[in-house]
Amino acid sequence: MTARPREQWGTRAGFLLAAIGSAIGLGNIWRFPYIAYENGGGAFLLPYLIALLSAGIPLLIFEYTIGHKFRGSPPLAFRRLSRFTESIGWWQVAICFVIAVYYAVIIAWAIRYVGFSVGQQWGSDPGAFFNNDFLHIADQPGFAAPFVPGVLWPLIAVWVVTLGVLAFGVRRGIEAANKIFIPLLVVLFLILVVRALFLPGALDGLDAFFSPDWSSITDGSVWVAAYGQIFFSLSVGFGIMITYASYLKRKSDLGGSALVAGFANSSFEILAGIGVFATLGFMAHQTGVAVSEAATSGPGLAFVAFPTIISELSAGAAWFGILFFTCLVLAGLSSLISIVQVIISSVQDRTGLARVPAVLIVGGLTAAVSIGLFPTRNGLYLLDVADHFINQYGIVLAAFVAVILVAWVLRKLDVLQTHTDTVSNLKVGRLWMVLLGVITPLVLMWMMIDSLRQEFEKNYGDYTTDYLLTAGWGVAGAAIVFGVVMALLPWRGPGTADDEDNSTSVELTKEAKS
Repeated sequence: MTARPREQWGTRAGFLLAAIGSAIGLGNIWRFPYIAYENGGGAFLLPYLIALLSAGIPLLIFEYTIGHKFRGSPPLAFRRLSRFTESIGWWQVAICFVIAVYYAVIIAWAIRYVGFSVGQQWGSDPGAFFNNDFLHIADQPGFAAPFVPGVLWPLIAVWVVTLGVLAFGVRRGIEAANKIFIPLLVVLFLILVVRALFLPGALDGLDAFFSPDWSSITDGSVWVAAYGQIFFSLSVGFGIMITYASYLKRKSDLGGSALVAGFANSSFEILAGIGVFATLGFMAHQTGVAVSEAATSGPGLAFVAFPTIISELSAGAAWFGILFFTCLVLAGLSSLISIVQVIISSVQDRTGLARVPAVLIVGGLTAAVSIGLFPTRNGLYLLDVADHFINQYGIVLAAFVAVILVAWVLRKLDVLQTHTDTVSNLKVGRLWMVLLGVITPLVLMWMMIDSLRQEFEKNYGDYTTDYLLTAGWGVAGAAIVFGVVMALLPWRGPGTADDEDNSTSVELTKEAKS
């Protein structure tokens, strides 16, 4: 069976917008500002920048290079690197599946809140509205629960849009969508930030956000937070960048693209911090509390704190809410599309399915699981636990294993470095090998140890041990088992020639000489 030609991005700008769109997600808006504030404010930006340069961008280049050199989704790319590492690729596919099924429901919430912003339908107690009137959260965590129609229908809409974009392919679907989503997101968020800067109390919020606590620099937990934020915000560790880079042209500036994507993502995070804390400063001013009491992160910031702030606005409240929640929808959709593309691309490489059947079957199955589990009265509990464990013991651990195997067991970092320097205008040199082979695994191991220490000190979120074993540890463990089992099965896909990567290298060498 002959492999079909691999899809390609139309332009380098199209690839960069898609990569930036994948990196810029909900966490940039609701996680970074709080993490920075809690870990030294302005002083946090120093370890954050060091983390970006010493681990974030090297990891981006690592994934770009594997995807570009071996021309495949994570399972195929790792298989071509070494049969020994194929299971990492399938592990990353399972991680993407878990993230996709719960990430979509947060976008559905944001869609509803665009409408709720008109007339501030959350009333005088946004927290009670979110938990009781909107999500109808069950009294105790569980699995089977009635559907919540107000969440179900927008979730279906999210999946229709996502799968519709993916059905059009890499160039006419993903690239075209991100050329709309990302500029629109940036413009709308800039409008939001400018409006926030003119609110009473905004300067107090910015002062709280940027005032440096230099003593925090010597605190090891601050550095863990900095590396953790960079790692989680760049979409590395679960195969997205491997997949996206596999659609690049043979001659592509991998190093330069990683720098652009990394700094664009971080710039948006800082912009989000300015907007969020200017707004929190206004909330503190209106309610007479300290900014520290108003500051929060996660869904609490988006669906409780911000509605409270919107209700305090004397003019333009509806438009402020519409802008904010539309930004959440756009940021979420661009990330969700990239996550589901990993799953679809992997199944295409494995089975030879064409684009549309793969989207309908694989994307449809992913959507069905998402719709079956998360728009229910137990949805928030499942989301909270699955998100925590798949991030801490899926993404981080998978990245750690991948780097250790490639750098120290297979000793192939020099092969990847040669490929990157052959195709890129920006050469990475030996420094990249040191950063990726030494600094990155040490940081990832440090993050894992710190996370496990906290895990064993106290049950996450005060959930019962049985619930955490099933919805948390069980999900993270199942992803690993899936990766191993899939790697053991015989591969009968059309694009599995072992000399694919060699022919690529030959072509690139010829290009370089010419």
